[in-house]
Amino acid sequence: MKKYIYGAIAALALLAGGPATAENYPARTITMIVPYPAGGPSDVVARIVADGMSKVLGQSIIIENVGGAGGTIGTARVAEAKPDGYTLLAASMGSHVSAPALYANLKYDSTKDFAPIGLTLHAPAAIVARKDFPAKDFKEFVAYLKKNGDAVKQAHGGVGSSSHMACLLFTSQLGLKPSLIAYRGTGPALNDVIGGHVDFFCEQVVSVKGAIKGGTVKAYVVSGNKRSPALPDVPSAKEVGDPQYGINIWSAVFAPKGTPQPIVDKLSAALDKALDDPALQKRMVELGGTVPSKADRGPAVLANVLKTDIARWNPILKAAAANAK
Repeated sequence: MKKYIYGAIAALALLAGGPATAENYPARTITMIVPYPAGGPSDVVARIVADGMSKVLGQSIIIENVGGAGGTIGTARVAEAKPDGYTLLAASMGSHVSAPALYANLKYDSTKDFAPIGLTLHAPAAIVARKDFPAKDFKEFVAYLKKNGDAVKQAHGGVGSSSHMACLLFTSQLGLKPSLIAYRGTGPALNDVIGGHVDFFCEQVVSVKGAIKGGTVKAYVVSGNKRSPALPDVPSAKEVGDPQYGINIWSAVFAPKGTPQPIVDKLSAALDKALDDPALQKRMVELGGTVPSKADRGPAVLANVLKTDIARWNPILKAAAANAK
């Protein structure tokens, strides 16, 4: 009789989401929400990472794009999801660093409502313009923006997105005030730059490399002190005399707060193993990013990076947003 009682207790624990669930996790398909439309940098990186993790876990991870409001709608959905390891978030600096600074009534706290799984990518930003933009180099580009002011149209993928953040920092540092044109994600914004409907755009290299290589947009600079291996012909910010433009955009995976620690550990280990794959690392480099080293990936590192970046960028973003109005 005791054997049956213990069996019943174990079954109830499994149904209740107790410790037994971690041993059997994942027992079904996992959904990774990308809080931006398909085709953007978060989407591209998330699909590569999800594929790698699914191979390690032996279970499918599907991507669901939930765009809108600079990534905050999809992010809020994950914050409110059941913390059972079956709903994950492909997060970015836009959803977790800039959105808290730019949205007064955000429906989530990026430092409290999520369980960090790990960083997935670091990438510099590139400033690109329509292919027939008159400036031939970065110096002429800045001069043109200063001369023409709000007659110049700058696209971004929604308030709080990485493209909005990257351009706000660039324009505020140089006192530039173009007209801001918002889109529901990087893909639509970049399409209108390519189509010549808007003038320029700032976004991580992962998203714009193809357009630059294809000659459908004109690239002026890559953020940071070094050229991107993916775009060796595009000068770095340091080379063109703008060393302050040093933004390094990261991507990461989070689960909802309250996800059992054994499941968080299992997801983090799967992510770590996926990122160790040389083929995955090569794809990330080809896209224009780099996979963090093993020491710079885990949950504790991500939590610290998030805290540090919020403290660093919050006052800058608020000041830049105010100046851009």
